[in-house]
Amino acid sequence: MPDLLNLPSDAVIRDEMQTPWFADCHSVMIAYQGQSALSLFLQMAAQTPAWIDGLMWVRNKLVSMFGLKDLGLLGALDSQRIDTDYQIGERVGIFTLAANRFHEVLLCDNDKHLQVTLSIYVQAMGAQAMGHQARLYATTVVHTHNLLGRLYMLPVTPVHRLIVPRSLKTLAQSLDSM
Repeated sequence: MPDLLNLPSDAVIRDEMQTPWFADCHSVMIAYQGQSALSLFLQMAAQTPAWIDGLMWVRNKLVSMFGLKDLGLLGALDSQRIDTDYQIGERVGIFTLAANRFHEVLLCDNDKHLQVTLSIYVQAMGAQAMGHQARLYATTVVHTHNLLGRLYMLPVTPVHRLIVPRSLKTLAQSLDSM
């Protein structure tokens, strides 16, 4: 269920939420060991199921005919790099790192048709953050620039609403088993 109303008030992604074409937020409780938001995103992306990367492959082939760029695969990360290796402006998988605070990372993709911004925000629970729980939010905001961007989002929106909660759940399960 979308969680936009519960997104913490200091989340930088809120600045992107003025008149978006699409905004969505999901959250999950996780076992928390003090990881940064970027570290949690990297772990989540590395666990991308093959069927999601398969959908990305189909997406890349179809949209290239309409002038949208091939983003690659969501799970295609450099496994040798850790969160502190990335600098603002660098590619992190299919996204570009736009902002990086310890508890929130903004990743984006922008082209002539639309701008997508993804926030991963980790909110530690309790006075002692390490070894406890945290709520992890994944918020996506899309601004379309033209008709092609809006048409692109029509099939993407329902698929997105399946992928994000599932990805969060998979990450939470893997953190619970650590």
